[in-house]
Amino acid sequence: MDISVVVPLYNEAESLPELTDWIRRVMREHHFTYEIILVDDGSKDDSWEVIQDLKKGHEQISGIKFRRNYGKSAALNVGFVAAQGDVVITMDADLQDSPDEIPELYNRVKNQGADLVSGWKQKRYDPPTKTIPTKLFNSVTRRMSGIHNLHDFNCGLKAYKKDVVKSIEVYGEMHRYIPVIAKWAGFSNIQEQVVQHYPRKYGTTKFGAGRFIKGFLDLLSIFFVGKFGKRPMHFFGTIGVMSFLIGIFITVYIISDKLISIANGTYYRNITDQPIFYLALVAVVIGTQLFLTGFVAELVSRNSTERNNYQIERVI
Repeated sequence: MDISVVVPLYNEAESLPELTDWIRRVMREHHFTYEIILVDDGSKDDSWEVIQDLKKGHEQISGIKFRRNYGKSAALNVGFVAAQGDVVITMDADLQDSPDEIPELYNRVKNQGADLVSGWKQKRYDPPTKTIPTKLFNSVTRRMSGIHNLHDFNCGLKAYKKDVVKSIEVYGEMHRYIPVIAKWAGFSNIQEQVVQHYPRKYGTTKFGAGRFIKGFLDLLSIFFVGKFGKRPMHFFGTIGVMSFLIGIFITVYIISDKLISIANGTYYRNITDQPIFYLALVAVVIGTQLFLTGFVAELVSRNSTERNNYQIERVI
């Protein structure tokens, strides 16, 4: 099979018939073999009934329904598990992503060797309250991830090599940072394609301001797990030892200063009367706690069933 189109959706009953007709027309024009996987993320409207109607007479369409709303990341992860195509395309169900972009996305993955191609909505039809924070987070993500060639990490329109979606796990709110997850999994050929963005035709946006706070926390999680997930002691232990040594150095300094003052017969203050002593004490305590945290995390990591799971590309 050439292409799997994974569409996560939540309360998009009005747009589904038009979207699936559009996708099917593009597939027929380019003679692709394909499947459309519609993942209903616990919709409260008639989305599932619409999916059931669309399934009748169209064997390429399949549907997955959650009992409740788990979020876009969960919907994508389930869709990735079900996908069988050589190239997996994801897009939103609100008709703001154009299926006409699929042939070029497919070509760049299948024929040009890209592991992942992320869409860039260079001209967006979203309010400033959404576009300005998005630009800020994209800038931060570029700096932290080292993926400098992407302008929009959160664009729903993406194309993946099959190996990518079968090698990564998307959870929480991590769908915003799939290119970062793919990079940590060893897929380095990550590209970008300018795509058309359309105004929302039906319904309202499902994302509020709280997603930016969650997105930032998820970015920190990805950065930590990707870099130190299999060696937590290197993170906590390094910071802990540095904090401990700083505290010890300050303690030795104020004790030495007092002893020198006593030897010279000059005025001196009691060690416990100096504020810097308490800073040293806090540094020692925090350093010890961080070191022990790293030690416990290392024990947990060593007992994890996934500790020695590595991404293997080829075996001969």
